[in-house]
Amino acid sequence: MLVLTPLLIPLATALLCLLVPPGWQQRVSLAGALLLLLCALALAGQVVGNGPLTVVAGGWPLPFGIEFAADRLSAALVLIAALMLNVVLLWQVGGSADAAPAAATLQPLLHGLVAGAGAAFVTADLFNLYVWFELTLICALGLLALGGGLRQLDATLKYFVLNVVGTLLLLAAVALLYAATGQLNFHALGAATAQLPASIALPLLTLLSLAFLIKAAAFPFFAWLPASYHSLPAPVLALFSALLAKIGIYALIRCLSDVFHPAPELLFTVLGWIAVLSMISGALGAAYHWDLRRILAFHSISQIGYILLAIALASPAGDAAAILFILHHSLVKAALILTAALIFHACGHYDLRRIGGLYAGRPWLSLVFLLLALSLVGIPPSSGFWSKFLVVRQSLVQGEYLWAAAALGVGAVTLYSMLKIWLEAFWKPHPDESWQAPARHRLLPAHAALGGLVVLILSFGLLPESLIAYVMATADSLRGGS
Repeated sequence: MLVLTPLLIPLATALLCLLVPPGWQQRVSLAGALLLLLCALALAGQVVGNGPLTVVAGGWPLPFGIEFAADRLSAALVLIAALMLNVVLLWQVGGSADAAPAAATLQPLLHGLVAGAGAAFVTADLFNLYVWFELTLICALGLLALGGGLRQLDATLKYFVLNVVGTLLLLAAVALLYAATGQLNFHALGAATAQLPASIALPLLTLLSLAFLIKAAAFPFFAWLPASYHSLPAPVLALFSALLAKIGIYALIRCLSDVFHPAPELLFTVLGWIAVLSMISGALGAAYHWDLRRILAFHSISQIGYILLAIALASPAGDAAAILFILHHSLVKAALILTAALIFHACGHYDLRRIGGLYAGRPWLSLVFLLLALSLVGIPPSSGFWSKFLVVRQSLVQGEYLWAAAALGVGAVTLYSMLKIWLEAFWKPHPDESWQAPARHRLLPAHAALGGLVVLILSFGLLPESLIAYVMATADSLRGGS
């Protein structure tokens, strides 16, 4: 039953949050998140110790039953989702200036979002993967609309319009694959697709990959991410950054490196150039903007490009680099967003041109940002360094020198935008000479949440051997690792 906990626990918690009095919502939410984290740890331990776990709903024989399966890849992503939910809820208790509004639907929507992500990570059925995508979409729209202001509704509309295209393409791909093969279960579908002629299989897999690329915010489909993310409160934005685009990336890895392995080589070639354009466009967008949230949103697009580049290398080493990059980015970007929220709490603005003086007013915050920025750039010995090192090394091994050069060049642009934040927010004096940093009362939970993330990120960078060994074994466990 551990396999079903990523779905059942958050759904049950969301329901309980709707039923209990408002004063109990936060307690029930925190208890459910902690239980989910404990079950995610147990699931990861079981998978590492005993191999993949499977459950077929209703006891129906495969391939007709609805199968849920957890392997090393899905267990790691479920653990990240559970961890980030706990971080976000703990942060929300801290009462920072950019906390989410205390709406009755906030806690149920947060748990619903995690339920959709967790179920997507453990499903072994293509149609149900579509269903869990839709659950996350519905909850994301609800979270975007919280507050009901013009900015929130504008962001909600943009997010919906651009994501519904990916939804329709995904549904069309599922229907066409079922029509061609008569299967939806991953294992049966992969075997049946391998018997199709290339003239049929390639268009179907292209359509499926296109849907996942839209969900992952890859070039040129990324407009929904910077158009909507900046309107979110900091803790919700941190959860979005850690989960939403990663579901599309996970689905791409699962399908190209596992279910439909070996996928057509042309798909990986095109994916590599999409990755390069994603890296470049995201980095340039971040360098252009002055709003902290928009800078970090564009950097997410750039970092997604690195992950797609690793997948495009179509090898066990490339898959390992992609998985390591997913784990690194989920933690580091969420921590940077929460750091930006503390900057907002201290200065009252996200616009770099209207803030400053934080090096003297908040020296510990300066250190935290510096450590996270160096990790995002990929300076050794950070977690970002090991992630980028694996991507660039495998690109050079395979002779993809242009892809490797793009990855290194984008790193330099990322360094520029991180330096811009440092100089504007921390180094230069505040534009208002009378400014003083406000008192830090009630922020202890928020500091604890961010501090825990930073310690985890630093440990991954300084002691990477176990994590690298895990992702290598994870890549080898995929059929693409054979």
